[in-house]
Amino acid sequence: MQRRLLLVFLIAASAFGQKPATELSPAPASASGAPDIDSYIQQGWDTLSRSMADCRSLVDPKVADAPLLYLPAEISTPPDVAALRQHCKVTVLRLPRTIHHMGEVSVGEIGKPGLLYLPNRYVVPGGRFNEMYGWDSYFIVLGLLQDHRTELAQGMVENFFFEIEHYGAVLNANRTYYFTRSQPPLLSSMIRAVYEKQAEKDPAAAKAWLARAYGYAERDHKLWISSPHLAEATGLARYDDLGSGPVPEMADDSQYYNDVLRWLLAHPDAAPGDVLSAPENPTPEQAIALAKTSCDVRASKVCARAYLDGHRLTSSYYHGDRAMRESGFDTSFRFGPFSGATEDYAPVCLNSLLYKYERDMQAFANILGRKAEVAAWGNKADARRAAIDRYLWHADKGMYYDYDFVAQRASSYGYLTTFYPLWAGAASKEQAAAVASHLKTFEHDGGLAMSDTASGMQWDLPFGWAPTNWFAVSGLAQYGLQTDADRIANEFMATVRKNFALDGTIREKYNMVGGSADVQVSAGYKSNVVGFGWTNGVYLEMEQMLGHPQITSAK
Repeated sequence: MQRRLLLVFLIAASAFGQKPATELSPAPASASGAPDIDSYIQQGWDTLSRSMADCRSLVDPKVADAPLLYLPAEISTPPDVAALRQHCKVTVLRLPRTIHHMGEVSVGEIGKPGLLYLPNRYVVPGGRFNEMYGWDSYFIVLGLLQDHRTELAQGMVENFFFEIEHYGAVLNANRTYYFTRSQPPLLSSMIRAVYEKQAEKDPAAAKAWLARAYGYAERDHKLWISSPHLAEATGLARYDDLGSGPVPEMADDSQYYNDVLRWLLAHPDAAPGDVLSAPENPTPEQAIALAKTSCDVRASKVCARAYLDGHRLTSSYYHGDRAMRESGFDTSFRFGPFSGATEDYAPVCLNSLLYKYERDMQAFANILGRKAEVAAWGNKADARRAAIDRYLWHADKGMYYDYDFVAQRASSYGYLTTFYPLWAGAASKEQAAAVASHLKTFEHDGGLAMSDTASGMQWDLPFGWAPTNWFAVSGLAQYGLQTDADRIANEFMATVRKNFALDGTIREKYNMVGGSADVQVSAGYKSNVVGFGWTNGVYLEMEQMLGHPQITSAK
């Protein structure tokens, strides 16, 4: 899809309507009586904490069904679950069988959706995201460690070990409808952060913990170098999802897939393979056919209502939509309209994360004295870096771009993930300097926007997010580009502070052009959730990097 077509996609939010604003939580006050952002964050870790002893953990705003809790088939009922069942009147069920790897249990055979048991307390992002997420948790862990909540941070990482052991993988989040996909691979980075904090006090205990963590990280990494995550013969990885049809977690947004249809029908040449003619109320025979060409209207209420003017979305579109959600960037126009072709790309972000993962594993193996594995992980990292340079790096433009391995061509979509190789250490000094010279493409008064394309989606211009701002800032700092790193950190923190001063909350995303929390998204997640786990963590990391600056006024 050409850039010119994308640039004209400036859909007014009023065309789709807005969801009610999330109820605001009062901000704690400092000694002077003014709202105190650090106290808000510190208290927020407890406000956002969940456990199997807490009835709040069971609530799922995304799905209207009565709360259910699922246990692994092979474990006995833990005492906290027995108490939870009595106190919260929750139904506790078991998964149908022992799970060794992703895909062994399908979402369809489980029945009603529910929460998956985790043994340790964890921090949720906030709002509708009331479970432990795969990549949100990395930034939350960083924040917890900055606030000396090491035990809570370690418990979250060990919850991921439990997911790998009993649910087959690090899941998108601990709900049954996430059994089909993971999220950006940051487990090794979480392990490294916790290990380094532990080692400051007790090196021997930290090494023993790392030895236990190593095997789980190895299993998690294997997910990304196996089918269906291989980007054919490139030596790179892709995002994908083992499920089909629309995702169940969009049950609380009855308009999203209709919004997609509306735009695609108005732009018939943009992605013709994403729409087909279909009846609103299919006969049994038609329903059977649609289950293959689109989705199963008999099994999914989300599918049944994804209909507009004699049209439905194709199964191919839904495949890409699901892969996009594994990427964490839901939604942008980075991989075609509504990222409906995500599975066709080897993305800069994923392969940078995997390069960092392989270097982390090399370091872990060295600490643990596993000499042969040190060399093996080093070879894996070297091969991935060579593939990144071959397929994703473009010296003539001085930027990294995603690679469409199906069409065998590079994307031209400018995206903030071009800074990921800096954070991962995959760039040379010359490459890092070249990427930094393009800061003006993304930088605005409020910080770094996701792209230079205003698609109306929340992961595009003018919106910016804490994780990607942190990856860019941290990456620049690692290459000695501290002036740029400090400036962007100050810009982003000022945006967070300014809006905190207005309503006493921290949000999941911000408008980087306006430097505000006024986020009007055209389709998808239209609310701007309060909490917010990863913004809290990144704010503390930036504060630490800048030396805990005393702020006298908001920008």
